[in-house]
Parts: sequence; C-alpha cells; structure tokens
Amino acid sequence: MLSCDICGETVTSEPDMKAHLIVHMENEIVCPFCKLSGVSYDEMCFHIETAHFEQNTLERNFERINTVQFGTSDNKKDNTLQCGMEVNSSILSGCASNHPKNSSQCLTKDSTVKHETFYSENLTESRKFLKSREKQSGLTEVKGSIYETTYGPPECPFCGKIEEHSEDMETHVKTTHANLLDIPLEDCDQPLYDCPMCGLICTNYHILQEHVDLHLEENSFCQGMDRVQCSGDLQLAHQLQQEEDRKRRSEESRQEIEEFQKLQRQYGLDNSGGYKQQQLRNMEIEVNRGRMPPSEFHRRKADMMESLAIGIDDGKTKTSGIIEALHRYYQNAATDVRQVWLSSVVDHFHSSLGDKGWGCGYRNFQMLLSSLLQNDAYDDCLKGMSVPCIPKIQSMIEDAWKEGFDPQGASQLNNRLQGTKAWIGACEVYILLTSLRVKCHIVDFHKSTGPLGTHPRLFEWILNYYSSEGEGSPKVVCTSKPPIYLQHQGHSRTVIGIEEKKNGTLCLLIFDPGCPSREMQKLLKQDVEASSLKQLRKSMGNLKHKQYQIVAVEGALSPEEKVARRQDSQVFTAEKIP
Repeated sequence: MLSCDICGETVTSEPDMKAHLIVHMENEIVCPFCKLSGVSYDEMCFHIETAHFEQNTLERNFERINTVQFGTSDNKKDNTLQCGMEVNSSILSGCASNHPKNSSQCLTKDSTVKHETFYSENLTESRKFLKSREKQSGLTEVKGSIYETTYGPPECPFCGKIEEHSEDMETHVKTTHANLLDIPLEDCDQPLYDCPMCGLICTNYHILQEHVDLHLEENSFCQGMDRVQCSGDLQLAHQLQQEEDRKRRSEESRQEIEEFQKLQRQYGLDNSGGYKQQQLRNMEIEVNRGRMPPSEFHRRKADMMESLAIGIDDGKTKTSGIIEALHRYYQNAATDVRQVWLSSVVDHFHSSLGDKGWGCGYRNFQMLLSSLLQNDAYDDCLKGMSVPCIPKIQSMIEDAWKEGFDPQGASQLNNRLQGTKAWIGACEVYILLTSLRVKCHIVDFHKSTGPLGTHPRLFEWILNYYSSEGEGSPKVVCTSKPPIYLQHQGHSRTVIGIEEKKNGTLCLLIFDPGCPSREMQKLLKQDVEASSLKQLRKSMGNLKHKQYQIVAVEGALSPEEKVARRQDSQVFTAEKIP
C-alpha cells in the first residue's frame, strides 16, 4: 500500500499513485508562503523564485529543480515528472502545513477567491517580468528545463551578474554577498554583531557601524530638534518671567504710590486744604445731618474768620482751672496717693472740627504756651503774646525755618505748613520754642527699659524733673515747672504732673487733646470723683509704645544763646536715654 504525502490517501500500486498525483497537479495551486492562487504551475514556480527567494525553506525545492533542469537527457522525462510531482508536493504540503487542521482547504475555490484580490498585483508584476525576460533572453522556444525555458539565465539581485546555471548563482550569492544576507550560511562560523541601540543582528562589523551611524544621526537630529524646542521653551520662559517681573514691579509701584498717598493724607500733605477748609467742610456736614442749625454755622464761620485774621485762638476748645481743681482733690481725697507733683498752671485745649485727626501737636503746643504765658519767668521772651490759632502756629514754624532752624526738617515738609494738615512733632515744637527764646531740650527714650515693653526710665525722669525743686514732703507739690510735651508714634500729649502711690508705683497725669471739653469740665466740680481722674492717670502699663520723646522747658534764652542753638539745630541731635 502506498500513501500520498499530500493528502494522505492510500493506493495499491505505483501507477495508481502517479495518476493520483496528476490529479493533484491539475488542481488549483496555492503559494505556501503568501497564499497566491489562480496561476499556472510555471507561474507559481516563477513567483516563488522571485518573491520568496530568500526563504530557506525552499532551498530543497530549488536544489531538486536545478537537479532536474541540468540532469541527463536520457532520464529527462521521468525526472521532469518526478520534479513536477515534488514541486507540487512541496507547494501543497507547505499549504497543508500552514493549515494543519484541514489541508485540503488551500485547494478550494473559496480560498482562491479570498486571496485573489490581495495578491493580484504580485501576479501581474510576475507576468510582466516573465514576458520582459522572454523578450530579452530570446529563449522562449528553447527546449530544456523549467528555468531555462521560462526564465533564462539567472541574474544576481545584488550586483547584476548573470550566471549560466542557478546553482552557480546560488553559490555566487552565498559566497560573494553573504554579508548582505539577514541569516548567515549554515555550517559557517561567521561572528554575529548585535546593535547596542536596537538589538538588530548584523553579520558584518562594517554594516553594524553604518547601522549605528544611522542611529547616531537620528539621535543628533532629535537632539537638534530638542535644542530648538528647548531654545523656544527658554525664550518663552524668559518672556513669561519678564512679564511677571513687569507685573510685579507695576504692582509694587502701585502699592508704593498708594502707601505714599496714604501717608500724605495721614500727615496732611495731600493738598486737600488746611484748618480753614476742614472746619468749613465739617460744619457743612453737621448742617446737612441736622446737628447744626444754619444760623450756628454762619456764627461759627464768622468767629473762625476773625480768629484767623488776628492769629489768636478763639478759646472755644479751652478748659481752664484744672490744676487748681486737682490740687483740691489731692488735698481732700486720694487716700491711696502718698505724694503728687503738679506743673504750673496750664489750660487744656482739645481738637476741633478744623484739626480733628491731625492737630494734636498744635494743641499740645497751645497747652505748653498757655502755661508759659502765665509764668513771670517768661515775660521777657513772650511779651505781648497770646495763644495763637493753628494757622498762626504753622506760620510761626515757617518763620523759624526761614531763620535757619532745622533745615532738614523743613525740607521734609517742603518748607510749607500753612494751608496743609501736616503733623508736627517734638522737633517742630523745639525749634518753635527756641525761636521764641524759650530754653528747652529733647529727650529720646528710644527703647523699652522695663518688662513687657514698659518705660520705667521715662517715669523716673519725669519724677526727677518735677521733684527737683520741692522742699519738705507735702502731699501735694505745686511746682513752677512748665508741663512736658510727650510724643510717641501717631500722637502727642502733655504731662502736667506725676503721682506716687503708697505702694511705690508711679502714675503720670496727662492732658490729652483728644479728650473733649465736656469730659475735662467734670474735673472742675467741687466733689471730684476718682473715676473722673481715670482719663488723666496713666500707669506704666498704659505707656508701652516702642519709643517716646519729650520736650522739657528749662527757662529763657538770651539772644546770643538763641543764635548758638540755631546753629546747633542745623545738625539736630537729641539726648537719648538710656
């Protein structure tokens, strides 16, 4: 029994097997590599030779074909039949090997139709190439083997060399162009080279070098593109940073302008008018709110204009007689006080509608000057003076600047106070008193000298100031010392005395220009309550600002001393404690 290697069918004799194989040859042929069908046997052989030349699985078929093609003429017929059988067997078995479950499916019409369209282009090109080869070789009528009859002499696909036999061509390709093949020859110890970048296996070092150079060129190109992209990114980042810096500077400039304008408003340098304008504006507001009749508005306006014309305060914010009232109170009450020292007689002045929010320095100067005007020791230097109004005080400070006092402070205020709401402090009070030939000096308590930010040295200095001329130890000491101008950040007040309690603690007695007259007049009652003095008493715990300055009056100056102090004020210094 004989078994067919293609389909597995068994027959009883060799003639039956040949007939069976002829049936296979007459059936439709399918390419075992790409499933091409619908072509003749010769065309299929040409397709396999050209399209699948490098497939190692066809080497046996090529060897068998070459053997038959170049065999002897005596056995030509049998060998040709045998070769056809073997080729068909290889083709069909290759198809069966690709479809092990059903080998006969590769021969059906459905399979042919399925692959006909996909491979029609290869078939057309194969047929065109066949005709061109037939025309060029002129061997279409030559009898012989399949290759000699159909294709002519084989040509090397790498260098174009033509060999007489395909066997010679195969030897030429494997020996001359072995380095160009993807898979090295069998039984060859040629070394393999792996690409370190992609893992490709090369059989020649020079090919590997060229291949790696391509990688490097590609990387260099990518790096160049990356550098271009990086340069663009850096430029964009630089532009964004510049824009951010510009916005930041613009915002900082805007904030600085707002802060400067705020300070100008706070210190009365915003050109919004001075005492007169604010007084009229606030009185108009009171009238509009119904808290001031129009007749009162016109009366006050007339009084203000008269006061400004003569330069003397109208006295509407003044409260007199408080020192005397305090003397009576401490004599008859205040059992917890061991001793108290009071300044010379002084009047209290509080802020009005015209200077509310900025006039504390001017009001404290009025208090200090009211005491000096009632002290005979200062009649010579203050002869014929009265307590000036605020615009007059501003004019007097400007005159002191013109004389040469404190040029640095004058420049800070643009050498102008009249018509503004500019604040004044200890320096302006000092030069004003000095220009009036009143001897005084500034003491700077520039840092805390006690626990929790207190200033015990300040209290001690004021106690020594008032107690230096006391004789004996009466409970109430009315000194001839003028009050003390007390300045701290944002506000100023007037110290009119100091009391020492039985437990040893000290309390300053202070006039605040922010306290209205109705509150101060409560101290003028015969039976003054201790709660009424709460607004005057300030303990160490109540004075915890970072820095304090005081202006203390010491007497009168001669004209020569005034000139000397004017020269000293050009480089202004203050006594610092501690």
